[in-house]
Amino acid sequence: MKNNLKVVLIVMGLVSVLSTYAQPNTEVYLMEVERIGDSLVLSDPLNISLNEGYDNQPSFYNSETILFSSTRNGQTDIKEYHIPSGKSKWLTNTAVGSEYSPTRIPGTKAVSAIRLDTTGLQRLYRYDLKEGTSQTILKDAKVGYHLWYSPEILVATELVENRMDLTVNHLGNGDSYTYQKSVGRNLLRIPGSDAISYVSKSSGTNTVKSMNVTSGATDSITLAPTIEDFAWTPDGLLLAGYQNNILSMRPDKSNWSVAHSFSDKNLSKITRIVLSPSGDKLVLVSEISPEGIVQKQVDSYNDRDLDAFVGCYAENVWVGRFPKDTLYVGRDTMRSNYANYFKEVASTGVKVTSRIVIGNKVIDQELAEDNGKEQYQVAIYEVVNNRIASMNFIFDEPTEDPEAIVQKQLDAYNARDIDAFLATYTDDVALYNYPNTLRSEGQDAMREGYTGFFENTPDLHCEIINRIVIGNKVIDEEYITANGGNFSAVAVYEVENGKIAKVTFIQ
Repeated sequence: MKNNLKVVLIVMGLVSVLSTYAQPNTEVYLMEVERIGDSLVLSDPLNISLNEGYDNQPSFYNSETILFSSTRNGQTDIKEYHIPSGKSKWLTNTAVGSEYSPTRIPGTKAVSAIRLDTTGLQRLYRYDLKEGTSQTILKDAKVGYHLWYSPEILVATELVENRMDLTVNHLGNGDSYTYQKSVGRNLLRIPGSDAISYVSKSSGTNTVKSMNVTSGATDSITLAPTIEDFAWTPDGLLLAGYQNNILSMRPDKSNWSVAHSFSDKNLSKITRIVLSPSGDKLVLVSEISPEGIVQKQVDSYNDRDLDAFVGCYAENVWVGRFPKDTLYVGRDTMRSNYANYFKEVASTGVKVTSRIVIGNKVIDQELAEDNGKEQYQVAIYEVVNNRIASMNFIFDEPTEDPEAIVQKQLDAYNARDIDAFLATYTDDVALYNYPNTLRSEGQDAMREGYTGFFENTPDLHCEIINRIVIGNKVIDEEYITANGGNFSAVAVYEVENGKIAKVTFIQ
């Protein structure tokens, strides 16, 4: 189905350069493409990298072979995936550096790639795969990204100060021309044209432009401030990845449309996108979602795989008891704790009975098993840079049923009845932003804030998408309508003596 897309455009910050990569945990996926007008049917997504860490920057060597950068043993080398056989092999093993953006040099069997040496030197190299040798292509240029316009003409982005500049390099006579300052990383041939496309950042936002490589003449194609990577179909349709969507547009039209949406949680943050020369295959890169990372640690825990389990956490992971009591800090301590636990307890496991995902936070209600004994608990996981940065436990403790009073306040909220709403709270109720930033304290502050909100929001409505009840706490995933808009939130209600004493909002 093709839908119009209205995107809130956010101006991008400074360009990323290879020398400052904070390499995310990414995977490379291959899928078949079927066209229905300007919509796409993408089938059989296949993870062709299957590697912990950074797998990125794919390109088609030919119709049957994909090149990409992949990390092993602390370095990033060039890997090849053969589509018919489904087999992969490493093409380089460069101990003195790492390779990025592998690309076939036209008319040859050689590959070009940007190498970041362990000394910090960043240069573009030619790799003779048969001989196993390499040599620099542009000796004095710090190349960020590159495109072969022909065997003798290389279009590149060169790193200058805190930006990348677009250059055209004639390798035969050594001439080099800078055509624009401050560009993005995406360089592509435009089908049926002598021009290339690139991303201009000179105006403070991302603009996709075309450029005639011979004359340097440019023209604007479209605005796309939040997008860095694009692909062209053979018939001139421009594609881009945005969140879990593949977008499309015709250059003679101004609107982007959703050409395909993925439901797979592992395809929720698409970055790079590459189309095969014939347009029948698509390769994309996606970061592993917070939910995927949390699920991986659940699976690793149940497999009692200590290395895989601990590897899901940040080095300085914080582990605590809700809301802010510290149990311990650090992956080394975690490893020691769980190594002893697995050694002492023969039978362990956890079953996720309910899950809420909001932004980079995953809230799991878990049924934990310990030598045959079962107990419910809730874990709030916060994922930062593809690792779990904090794990905050709520343990089940015998108490009165808190759900009825929370439901009563929800009904009053939807009725916009301020007195009935406040009657469900204690006089000294405290509202917090997760994990423990105080927003307001006392009923007077709540009355002041909510009275005007109720009066001025006639369409106010809150729908509970998911609810977890544990001990004296109710955790609600809420979908709220207000003033014609919608947003999601999570609220943790803590009930004492039949009234809500504390609410923590997670966003």
